[in-house]
Amino acid sequence: MREGSLEAPTRHPIPWKEDDFLDEQKLDIELRRAFDICHGCRRCFNLCDSFPRLFDLVDESDTGELDSVDSKNFKPIIDACTLCDMCFLTKCPYVPPHEFNLDFPHLMLRARALQLKNGTNDKHAARLTEMDKNGPLATSISGLANWASRRGNSLTRPLMQAVGAIHHDAELPQFSAKTCQKKAAESTPEINRDAPAFGRKAVIYASCFGEYNAPEIVLATRGVLAKNGVETEIVYPECCGMPQLEQGDIARVSTKAKTISATMKPWIEKGYDVVVPVASCSLMLKFEWPLIEPEDENVKLLSGAVYDATEYVVAMAKKEGLASGLGPVEGGVTAHISCHSRAQNMGRKAEELLKLIPGTNTTVIERCSGHGGSWGVMKENFEVGMKIGSAVFRDAAKAGNKYVVSECPLARDQIAQGLERKDAPMDSRAKALRHPIQVLALAYGL
Repeated sequence: MREGSLEAPTRHPIPWKEDDFLDEQKLDIELRRAFDICHGCRRCFNLCDSFPRLFDLVDESDTGELDSVDSKNFKPIIDACTLCDMCFLTKCPYVPPHEFNLDFPHLMLRARALQLKNGTNDKHAARLTEMDKNGPLATSISGLANWASRRGNSLTRPLMQAVGAIHHDAELPQFSAKTCQKKAAESTPEINRDAPAFGRKAVIYASCFGEYNAPEIVLATRGVLAKNGVETEIVYPECCGMPQLEQGDIARVSTKAKTISATMKPWIEKGYDVVVPVASCSLMLKFEWPLIEPEDENVKLLSGAVYDATEYVVAMAKKEGLASGLGPVEGGVTAHISCHSRAQNMGRKAEELLKLIPGTNTTVIERCSGHGGSWGVMKENFEVGMKIGSAVFRDAAKAGNKYVVSECPLARDQIAQGLERKDAPMDSRAKALRHPIQVLALAYGL
């Protein structure tokens, strides 16, 4: 095996049901093996904060090597991983099939699963990520919920930091007054029977973010597809489990995978494609679920039918062509290629989609925004995340485009906050468009 891992990386199923998976001693041996390889390589120094924390820990030890580092000091390294997969996919020369067989993100996942078992996980973050409990309540009192979570609220935000460990200045997602399901039921777009792609059928998985926080992204996806002749249905059985994966709760993710894939099976059997507007969720359905439940036939079926929303539109444009009627978007667009988009190995589909819009200036940024899901809003992580994303904020400010979008809406919100710090804030109309599919809808006049 040549060093450099020139072969395509291979990801192994996660053996979370095996007894050894949560064996503390065996996990420590594997952590030390991996950390020693990382210490000797250091190619990942400029990704997330896990690696600087690891390298500092080793460098400041008595011997300058891992042998003098106490395992009790590993927790900050484990906690800093955002499971973005960028080290595995873009940096590490030792991923499988290399004989070192290194998968840093899934090793951190294993360590978090042990933390969960031992009760040492971040309970504040765990409560924050219970979207199917928090979402219905927050949408029913959206005015109050949004007031309480608003940055600058001197009454509630210091309290949230003190009690919930949520950083007082972190931008938190606002809640919709109506769920996506309710909004979708109020009106149905007409299918364009003259579109080149007429005859396609797609079921849109709304995701918890689309259901409770940003139905407009899901509805824009439905509108664009209808304009292009695609018959659509919007469904939301429950959250995909990415927030629980971040907490190491693999068993709950497995349950969600089985439930949602069983719900989607009849649609797929009727010839529907599955379109997902949020990149983290499409990543889960495509790649993480099959690694957690590799023998489940419904999970396999679903993973082969899933498209990220931008991926689906670009594929349709290449195969059949798009419906006419696209106009230029004034002011230009900056497209952020999120980590969970890159982890899908589908190419820069946000860029390809935006280039379909005539007369529209497009700038592309392909670096981490520093958000990391629930990780980025916690008191201990927020400023670290803003530092990680500083290069993105700088480049977005330099581009000076009116719109900044990302296939990860949370990453886009992080960039919007970063632009404020660069004295280049977005106006309210621009801030309302988070996702590339919304820009395409704007170009269609929808």
